[in-house]
Amino acid sequence: MLQNSQIISASPEIMGGTPVFSGTRVPVQTFLDYLKAGESINDFLDGFPTVTKQQVVSFLDEAGKQLASTVA
Repeated sequence: MLQNSQIISASPEIMGGTPVFSGTRVPVQTFLDYLKAGESINDFLDGFPTVTKQQVVSFLDEAGKQLASTVA
């Protein structure tokens, strides 16, 4: 599971419990909104320098694995 990992965390003290990239205050939903708007990963990273490329890549890898396991 992604939540409360090295990739994503959720705590009532940080953004009211909204899932964020671990170690930041950047909601994961913001990243998804960037992608939906046609922005690139690099555009997102430029706008949110506290998030690392490794976090984004790991998030996408884990989300893909979880999605594939629910379909299989």
